[in-house]
Order: sequence, then C-alpha cells, then structure tokens
Amino acid sequence: MSKNTTEQTTDWIKRTAVDSAGDKVGTISDVYVDDETGTPDWLAISTGMFGTKVSFVPIEGARLSGDDVIVAFDKAKIKDAPNTEADGQLSMEEEQTLYAYYGRGYEPVGRTTADTISSDTTARDASLVRSEEEVSVDKHTQEAGRVRLRKWVETENVQLTVPVEKQVARVVREPVTDGDSAGVGEFVEGEEEVVLSEEVVDVSKQVVAKERVGIEKDTVTEQVPVNETVRKERVEVEGGDVLDAGQGNTGRQR
Repeated sequence: MSKNTTEQTTDWIKRTAVDSAGDKVGTISDVYVDDETGTPDWLAISTGMFGTKVSFVPIEGARLSGDDVIVAFDKAKIKDAPNTEADGQLSMEEEQTLYAYYGRGYEPVGRTTADTISSDTTARDASLVRSEEEVSVDKHTQEAGRVRLRKWVETENVQLTVPVEKQVARVVREPVTDGDSAGVGEFVEGEEEVVLSEEVVDVSKQVVAKERVGIEKDTVTEQVPVNETVRKERVEVEGGDVLDAGQGNTGRQR
C-alpha cells in the first residue's frame, strides 16, 4: 500500500473519520507531519458532544473512502487514547506515549532507541504512572414522540336572523269628491281583490374550504446538564525530605 502524501492528507481536514466498522469517530481537525521526514504521521480527531476533545490516531493504514476517512483503529480505542494537547506540535514524550498505546515501535529518524530515553528518565530510581478518568460525552438521535393530523365531522346548530319583507293590506278612507259622485243614490254590490306578496327564506348548504392545517418540524437547542463521577489516582511520597522539582520545596507531595 502506498503511503499517504502530505498533499493528499491535507485534504482530509474537516472530513469525518470512521472506523473499520463504519462507526463515526469524529471530525479530522488537523494532520501532524514528522519534523524529520516531512511525511504525515498523526491525525488529530475532534471527538465528544461539542468536539472539544481531540484524540490522536496514527495515519498509517488510514484511507479515503468517498467523503469519509477510514482509520485503522476502532472508535473505542481512539477515544481512550492518552490525553494530548492539540497545540500543533507533539513532543517526544507525547509521541512515545501514543506509540506505546497503539502498540507501535518508536524510533525517531536519526536517533537510536536509547536516544529516545531522556536523562531524567534514566536517572529515576522509581516511578509510577498516575491515571485518571475523563468524561467523554457523545450524542445520538432517538424518537421523542409522534404528532398526527386527524380530522372528523361534528354537527352543530346555526341560528341566524334573516330580514324578510311582506305586503299587508291597509284600509284607507277618504271623502268622495264631486267627480266621484256618479252612481250616487243607487245601491250596487261589488267586490275588489288585492294580491299580497311576501319573501320566504330558502335554506341551502354547501361545503366551503376554510383553512389548511399542517405540521412543520422545528429544532430547538436545550442545555442538558451532565453529572458524572470520575476517579483519579493520587501519588503520595512518604519518607524523608522530598524535594519537589516543580515547586522547589520539601515535604510530602501528592
């Protein structure tokens, strides 16, 4: 398999890193290059819920697959890698720790294996590695509920007042004038008829569309507190006078 070049791996930044099982590990935030050879050596992957934790994984065995980068180690192994500051430069000690964690031999170019051990390490008569647990938070999506649209028919009474017009008969009495005196002195039977009319309310029904009711999904952000207990190892030095190289004083240190 050909090695990945610096030009190739630079394009990997901001791509999603997945393990061989297809599980998402995180987002590639940087590619670390060997100072001696100039070849890419480590991938810095932002993990955790908010991408605040950075885990390092060897670039060896990694390959581009579509838009993702498949790494040679599984998700759990990468997330449990030793905590290392992503400050753009890995120190010799940090590289030693990472190489040992991933089970790889460490021998920098131009140095023998003995050269990788600092004078401080060889001068120590006894040492302990102090470890502590770190909280790693991730997120997944699950069903929170369902919303349905359902319609049905109800019957209700509608009462309206409708104005209608109708004709009524009104008796009008007025004096007879001289011009209307014809036939006076004779009794004549007669009959007149007037047709009266009125408005009648006609009721009909029709279906009319009133409104459209729909459902839209919105995404809101909530702050969820995370409360977890972690364990830390403590180292205590007992005995005679102890000089703390970092503090410059003596006494019991932990």
